[in-house]
Amino acid sequence: MSTDAIVLLKQDHQEVRKQFRAFRKQGQSPVQKQGIVETILELLTVHTYIENEVMYPRVRELLPDLEDDVLESYEEHHVADVLCLELSTMDATDERFDAKTTVLIENVEHHMDEEEQDWFPKVREGLGRKALQELGEELLAARERAPRRPEQPSAMKKAIDAVVS
Repeated sequence: MSTDAIVLLKQDHQEVRKQFRAFRKQGQSPVQKQGIVETILELLTVHTYIENEVMYPRVRELLPDLEDDVLESYEEHHVADVLCLELSTMDATDERFDAKTTVLIENVEHHMDEEEQDWFPKVREGLGRKALQELGEELLAARERAPRRPEQPSAMKKAIDAVVS
């Protein structure tokens, strides 16, 4: 298994996209949709945590020219976190459940595409193989301690508060 940070994050993106496709599949019962969304919420909660706790602070420290990109990513994560928190309190039979999930999917797809097409290449060029492997090991360690549900306390808020203040 690769410990390259970008490879690990792209693998997360692939799993999230797989769940997005499952949600969009026609003919799902409310029970099936609820299960898919619960999986999406867990995947996004863990992924957001490891990026906010490890990837973004380290990139910001090592590649200060990418600070604006990092700040934008924190804000995109914040929007996704709010949607995830709201969805975690909803039932698939709620009238806005599908709409809210669709908005979450659209926002996250935009964020992942932007990272993969623009940000990851800049990070790979700026950090190099050895640093990305070390960063990947930190991501794997953070994944073990990451919250699994959106309502669990997240260090993301602390990270954003530290950036804003």
